[in-house]
Amino acid sequence: MIQFSFEPPGSGSPWRDTWDKACQVSPAAISEIDLCYKYFGVRAELVVDEVEVISGQGYLTLVDLALSVRHALNRLSSGGDSAIGFTESDEVIRLRREGDLVVITSSKHEWRVSVDREELVGAFVEFLREAHSRLTGFVPGLAENQVIRGFSPE
Repeated sequence: MIQFSFEPPGSGSPWRDTWDKACQVSPAAISEIDLCYKYFGVRAELVVDEVEVISGQGYLTLVDLALSVRHALNRLSSGGDSAIGFTESDEVIRLRREGDLVVITSSKHEWRVSVDREELVGAFVEFLREAHSRLTGFVPGLAENQVIRGFSPE
């Protein structure tokens, strides 16, 4: 079983500024670097068969994660191995294909978990769909941003 979710910060959290500040600029023109470093902090969690692959403890930027997930999805869908990296961390989540399974490991932790490739692909697609929906729902002009369009579900 896979649970892949994220939660934007609540009001009163200093991370809420990473969402509110995006409303003060031209959303279509926000650069990829700024989206990956400055905007849309979330607590994200990926749990696969009770193994916490991505911990919901700290904050990371949603766009950075979504771009990494999109890359991993493209590689897995084309039959290759992949990885998920994080701008603010040296941890790498490795995704290695073994037949119909994907073996997931971490550069920082000793766990190892296997999951059906189609189930993981489905979880990634749903995550990207939700990320796109949340971002464009909060700042409608982001629908015109080329970076955000890069992980659009359409």
